[in-house]
Amino acid sequence: MYEERPSRVLPGAVLWRATGAGAGVVLPDGCMDLLWVDGRLLVAGPDTAAHPAGEVPGTGFAGIRLAPGTAPALLGVPASALRDRRVELADLWPAAEVRRLAGRVASYEDPCSGLEELARLRADEAGPADALAREVAARLRAGQGVAAVAAAVGLGERQLHRRSLDAFGYGPRTLGRILRLQRALALTRRGLPHAEVAQAAGYADQAHYAREVRALAGTTPGGYAAASAAGGQAGPDARGQAGSAAAKRETPLPSGSRTTA
Repeated sequence: MYEERPSRVLPGAVLWRATGAGAGVVLPDGCMDLLWVDGRLLVAGPDTAAHPAGEVPGTGFAGIRLAPGTAPALLGVPASALRDRRVELADLWPAAEVRRLAGRVASYEDPCSGLEELARLRADEAGPADALAREVAARLRAGQGVAAVAAAVGLGERQLHRRSLDAFGYGPRTLGRILRLQRALALTRRGLPHAEVAQAAGYADQAHYAREVRALAGTTPGGYAAASAAGGQAGPDARGQAGSAAAKRETPLPSGSRTTA
């Protein structure tokens, strides 16, 4: 079972919870997550490719998925240090502090609420969110190229690349590819033909779309569409679980937040 809802206190953040274990993959989405897994606090870093869902063992999962560029200030760690990684929070913060925070999250009937409060307190301590990271992500999500984004935010492309590594875990070109993939997969889940998806999402052609799906999601547009239909996935993030064991093995789930499928 999987469910999610928008955070009421952190703009762009999403709270989610999942139970059970199984096979599946987690697709890159530009986000980072603070996880609660069977009483432990972990961090899921930004992904550059599909990850196996079972790489974090456990039976009960909750998380807060933080919008691209917002997690580093809360964690005190550049996003690039966590790229393609799942790490214990105690590896980043003092162990005694993490034990105290874990006890605080455990005191909530709903661990999502505890994670949300933890993230809110850290956000208050960190101060205002990085406006530049927010603008860069928004422009890339809208399909602007790297040169245009750099000019719009008043940075050279090399400066933008350095700032993006800290904020997102990778350069703006990679983030743009990932956000474009998310746009395309959302259109695919709506049932649009692959040629229309490619055009609407901003790919050069259908073959370009297929190459990017293979590179970033480890599947094909047809395979993704079939798995989505079999799994009954819906919503902007397609985090629904597959309806059968076979579908679960093939269903790509577009988020760094999911650790089970």
